[in-house]
Amino acid sequence: MPRNTTVKKALTQLDHRIEAAVGHSIDRLWQHRDRDLLDEQHAHLVDAHRALVQAETNVTFYRSQLNSLSSGQYPVDNVLFERIDRTVGLLERAARTRDERQDQAVAALEPVEAAARGNAPRDVSNLPAPDIAALLAITQGAKLHQNLLTQQLYVVTASSTRIPYSQLQRLEEDGLVVRDTSRPVTAGQPVTLTDTGRASLTAPRSSKAPGAAPVPRPGTWPAAIPVRR
Repeated sequence: MPRNTTVKKALTQLDHRIEAAVGHSIDRLWQHRDRDLLDEQHAHLVDAHRALVQAETNVTFYRSQLNSLSSGQYPVDNVLFERIDRTVGLLERAARTRDERQDQAVAALEPVEAAARGNAPRDVSNLPAPDIAALLAITQGAKLHQNLLTQQLYVVTASSTRIPYSQLQRLEEDGLVVRDTSRPVTAGQPVTLTDTGRASLTAPRSSKAPGAAPVPRPGTWPAAIPVRR
């Protein structure tokens, strides 16, 4: 791809995973790398992601070039056939490079995700109502999908309920759900409950009524004030 070509930074399939793992945006992560504020593990991740972005940009460039050649604005002759054949070859090589760079970025991302999951988990013995609802919906069957245009990730259940990707990440970190990463996310990765997730649905809940004031023990301060009638 020519160096003087200005192209908007390409989105990748790993952007959402990276942001979820590091806790902030890709742009800020890159800025921290430029200022030498990252440890070796995160710096390696940024370098791998930047290489992936460049490879994705090249794929987009040659695909756009191929679309232009087949748009009908050029005469159909041997010159056009040669240009199309050459562009297809460049696109194939760019796609292979992109796939290699993505594998390298995944390898750099996995240790960062593992470290993030190693942080203190939430107390899953008393999950909030939205997480309980999400787990119940997942029990009916669910898949993680990705929008090809926006790269947005979301979970769709059998009952057509949509679960945000950020919520899925929390449930994964708590060991409540697991997804089949052997399948591409564009085709839908099945999401299922783990044994811990199923147990959390049957765990006893707090019986304390919301808003109920605790009864003070005798001799504690402040003393209960009798109500005047």
